[in-house]
Amino acid sequence: MASISSNEIKRVKSLQQKKFRDETGLFVVEGEKMVEEAMKSPLKVNAVYRRDEIGDDAMKRISSLASPSPVLAVVNKPEDIYVDDCRSLTELLSEGGLYLALDTIRDPGNLGTILRIADWFGIDAVFAAKDTVDVFNPKVVQSTMGAIFRVRMHYVDLPSLSDMMLDMGGRIYGTFLDGQNIYSRPLDTGVDGNPSMIVIGNESEGISKAMAAKVSDRLYIPPYPADDPGSESLNAAVATAITVSEFRRRTY
Repeated sequence: MASISSNEIKRVKSLQQKKFRDETGLFVVEGEKMVEEAMKSPLKVNAVYRRDEIGDDAMKRISSLASPSPVLAVVNKPEDIYVDDCRSLTELLSEGGLYLALDTIRDPGNLGTILRIADWFGIDAVFAAKDTVDVFNPKVVQSTMGAIFRVRMHYVDLPSLSDMMLDMGGRIYGTFLDGQNIYSRPLDTGVDGNPSMIVIGNESEGISKAMAAKVSDRLYIPPYPADDPGSESLNAAVATAITVSEFRRRTY
């Protein structure tokens, strides 16, 4: 059986904290499927640890899961995940396409689910406000079910990105209680050469004032029946799925 040093255990375990993920440029993935996805991706796999090689006790010490999986990998973050100058995204946006803007999503499960939605519906890229939860948080990584390796994502200054997109002739959509019914109004799906971006607001605060000011098209997801909404609002990930699904339906 292969051994793993106490220093190595400490190093891997430290990656459960954002501070050390930022310092090292590394993050952890757990599970056979996730490790397989990591190894197929362009990202460098730094190390792989298997329970049958290092033992149950060591695996429990480096895992963030209540029931550790048989395999865990340490992976290098993509180098372009943090964007300081939005102009570096000009070439991407000039091709048109449909994008998501995450306006301070804080719940790891929501972010992971949104990335799975983006993967399913072929979103061209996901842009996140810089105070959105860290995509390399272990809970986010696990909840993506591998989508983290297939969806392009950048942390950016969303208002600046929005200004650039509007200057390019793009459209920016957001859902509001006073918006227009999403099912009965025209939607620019981004296939005509101009970019379209859907803003997803914070779980408790909704879309921020700064981003609401950039929205060119205010949408509304109606409840059923229309005069009896029941719940006060939709979960951020659920609202994302409904909105993106309608945009993609218009392309068929």
